[in-house]
Amino acid sequence: MRHNQRKELALVLGGARAGKSSYAETLARQGEQTLFVATAEPLDDDLRRRIRAHRARRPASWSTLEEPLELAAAIPAALAGHDTVLLDCLTVWISNLLLAQEHEADAETAILAHAEALLDLYEKLDTRWIVVSNEVGLGVVPATELGRRYRDLLGRVNQLFAARADKVYLMVAGLPLELKGLAAERL
Repeated sequence: MRHNQRKELALVLGGARAGKSSYAETLARQGEQTLFVATAEPLDDDLRRRIRAHRARRPASWSTLEEPLELAAAIPAALAGHDTVLLDCLTVWISNLLLAQEHEADAETAILAHAEALLDLYEKLDTRWIVVSNEVGLGVVPATELGRRYRDLLGRVNQLFAARADKVYLMVAGLPLELKGLAAERL
């Protein structure tokens, strides 16, 4: 980690195309060696195009870990020599987990346990983490039961990360609003 950089958990939230990933990448550039953790899988042409665009934006010096499900198990083995972890994104990760466990009676409990395990991993490590996630609770109520389960579950996971984060940014039209700083000013 750079001399003036400290261990920190930053959560970058926002809607679609709000500038979350770009802002998170800007934050990650403050580190000396970044591990980019990608959760998306190239399942169709649109996703393949988006993944290519994200890869092209990242510095060549960054390492990439592509893991759609088992983040807490995969990150430690890839972390050697890195001072910063950029996880993009919780939104896709939670979707991957829910789809993998969609018919399990205790899927939400198991997924929340995955999220807690990831947060526990952060606590054990001496690295700075930047985590990207969509704020999905501001839009239209999903038409399907699975969509509503997903929205509610991601909202709970976002709350878990926000509660433990040092900084929480809400991205609106490409502009960051630091929420924890605002909350502290109000107290």
